[in-house]
Parts: sequence; C-alpha cells; structure tokens
Amino acid sequence: MKFTQYFLFTSQRHDRAIIKEEWILDTIKKPIKTEVQTDGRIRKWKFIEEAGKYLRVILLEDGDTIHNAFFDRNFKEEGK
Repeated sequence: MKFTQYFLFTSQRHDRAIIKEEWILDTIKKPIKTEVQTDGRIRKWKFIEEAGKYLRVILLEDGDTIHNAFFDRNFKEEGK
C-alpha cells in the first residue's frame, strides 16, 4: 500500500490510531459507496461492524495511494 505524508501524520492521532489497516483495505475493495471528488480524489465508505461506525477512505487520483481514513459521523447509508 502507498500512503501520502498527510495520511502517515494524521494516522498517529489518538482518534485515528484505532483504525486498522485491514478495515482500510476492506473499504477500498468492498465499499458500500464510492464518489469521485472534483479534484479527482476518490472517496469510499464501508460500515465497520467491529467499530459500529462508517469508515471513509480517500484515495488519490491514482486509485492506489491512501490520503486519508477516518470515521465519518455524518455519513448516511442510502435507503436506511
């Protein structure tokens, strides 16, 4: 996996240090929703049962480099 320096820095925060690498990979591979931002970055969401929260992972335009990962308190799954 490739990471931006921003991700490496912010992943050390106490609220993000609990996010497991396997959750990030699972979100990238099997998202419940994907959006492309106007700047080309890719947002992906998945509900993490173990945490009871939705994880948002943001990838750079290449689709491989992880730029950010955090629990998204405002995400609402369509149809729920």
